[in-house]
Amino acid sequence: MLERRAAIEALPALRDIIAAHGLSAQKSLGQNFLLDMNITDKIVREAMLRDGGDWSGVHAFEIGSGPGGLTRSILKTDADKLTSIEFDKRAVLALQDLVIAAGGDLELLQQDALKTDLTQIAAAPRVIVANLPYNIATPLLIGWLKQIRADNNAYKSMSLMFQKEVADRICAAPNSKTYGRLAVITQWLCNVIKIYDLPPSAFTPPPKVMSAVVYFSPKVLGKNAPDFNMVERVTAAAFNQRRKMIRSSLKDYMEAIEALGIDPQKRAENLSVQDYINIASF
Repeated sequence: MLERRAAIEALPALRDIIAAHGLSAQKSLGQNFLLDMNITDKIVREAMLRDGGDWSGVHAFEIGSGPGGLTRSILKTDADKLTSIEFDKRAVLALQDLVIAAGGDLELLQQDALKTDLTQIAAAPRVIVANLPYNIATPLLIGWLKQIRADNNAYKSMSLMFQKEVADRICAAPNSKTYGRLAVITQWLCNVIKIYDLPPSAFTPPPKVMSAVVYFSPKVLGKNAPDFNMVERVTAAAFNQRRKMIRSSLKDYMEAIEALGIDPQKRAENLSVQDYINIASF
């Protein structure tokens, strides 16, 4: 690990990599590069600490490596191997020196992350650490949550960068305007904590919005946990008509609502995560 770290730290600066390969961020790909290694190191350090401070034996995954700042930070840990999924051919070419420096511990795959099943690439334990492309961040998260519902050991943890607005919706509590389907489904399956916010100035080019890193730790569900699709249906019915009382928006589930003693005059945002799971399980 020390040899790998030394080889990585000897590489040219990220800005030099960008200049040498013409690797300007593309809006169409949702790219905003993190070039401050203090920030990328902190993201990885916070993720490791919450995982017990030890990634030995862990296979790490990254989505959207760009010029490789976060990639380098992950490789400086004791993770056994890192697989980075990168759609942009320019970035794949720009990172070949990093692949060499990693000494076989970095697998760089040029493919669409939305069509990639990470669980088929490596055995557990797996972690994901990623500055997600903003245009596909939510569908990527939903896909991984579906895998966690199917297999609690799919991922040991996920530390993911989102637009702050999305991060706030993920972590939202009941009785708030940001509380919705994403909060319910995510918090049903994972313990979530927003680690910290990042200003636009932390990125190149600076986006028009704040960003935030969220840490996800999968929960152990009971034997009678509902099907993922059922929870999606219940939450969709409720939050697609969030201004209506649930006696109207969830009229198809009134038998469950009455049996569970839930006030039918409440609105979607007033129900707890457990209320939704109980309705979906009925």
